[in-house]
Order: sequence, then C-alpha cells, then structure tokens
Amino acid sequence: MYDDLLIPTDGSDGTRQSITHGLAIAKRFDATIHALSIVPEGPLGTLQNEAASPAAHRAVERVAVDAERADIDVETAVEQGVPHEEILEYADEHDIDMIVMGTQGRTGLDRVLVGSVTERVVRMADVPVVTVRFTDDIRIEDADEADRIAREALAGETAADEESITSLEEPHRTSASWIVPLETDSETVHVHVDALTGEARVARRE
Repeated sequence: MYDDLLIPTDGSDGTRQSITHGLAIAKRFDATIHALSIVPEGPLGTLQNEAASPAAHRAVERVAVDAERADIDVETAVEQGVPHEEILEYADEHDIDMIVMGTQGRTGLDRVLVGSVTERVVRMADVPVVTVRFTDDIRIEDADEADRIAREALAGETAADEESITSLEEPHRTSASWIVPLETDSETVHVHVDALTGEARVARRE
C-alpha cells in the first residue's frame, strides 16, 4: 500500500513527532523514507541566510540516522525553492505514496510559515498527507549540557578518558535532538542527545 513515504523536515522541534510517526508507518509497511529539507527562496526568501543550507543538511541527516537505526531504507534530499512547491514536486517525481509532516515550526514567524506550508500541501497534494502536532517539551536546551552528556556517553561506551575527547564543532540541535561532533584518539563520531529525554547514542562516521 505504502512503498515510499516523504517526511519534509526543517530541523525544528515541530518536526520531531512527524519523523517518529513517519518512521512507525514505514516500519509497518516496509516502506522507504524520503527525508526532504527545503532552503526557502521566493516568497519565503526572507528566511534564507548563510546557515540555512547546513541546517537543512543536518535536518535530513537526523532522519537518516533514525531510519538506519530502525533498519528502514532512507533517501535524503535538500532542495531550494518555495517549500510547498518543492515538496509537491518531489512527491510527484519520486512516486511518493504518503506525506507525513508537522503542523508547527520553531516559534513565532517560523511557526506560522510551517503551518502555512502544511496547509498548502494538504490542499494540493495528490496523495494522503498525515499531519502531526508537536506537543513535547524540550528539556535539554543548553549546548554545554548536551556536550557534557555526549562526552559522558562516549567515554562510557569506549572507556576513553574524557580529557582526551575533543569537540570538532559546536553542538547543534535539530528535530529535538542535539548532534555533538566529537573526536577521540582513535575515531570521529557524532553523538545524538535527545533534547526531550537526555538519552545519548553514538553514531560512528564511516
């Protein structure tokens, strides 16, 4: 019934529930997840800045990590354009059977715009659109706290001395999860810290 599911993500807290929901559906139907992030242009161009593209890539990376951990096939894409148009075009070109997306973005203007994007997709899509409301509260809001949790998790898993663990770049948060790039004497990893629960998992980079 459902072979290909599309999850648009902007990396905001509001997409976390839609990702979880989409992965559950994909697991049930043995479907492939398509994670798509849009760098806004055109009418939404005021949101675009030099950080937009890296943030979009981090957003789809987060979905890929969750999908791979759940043994779900995943494809990722980052496009530029008007968000609802790019989502609909991607769905058409990749024979998407269902779109799963959140109803809210981060806060303020983003929240309004993401809601507007979802509304347009619901009205214009030729395939079923599942909308998911974000309701969870963020507990880990501080980058330093995420870094501390990540270091402890890595040290506990590898028995490495915490003093030998170095940061490759500042932690960044996407879809209610902190991604903390770290390096030891023997490897480079990304530690994912759940901003809701504080749980951490180590994702080794190939």
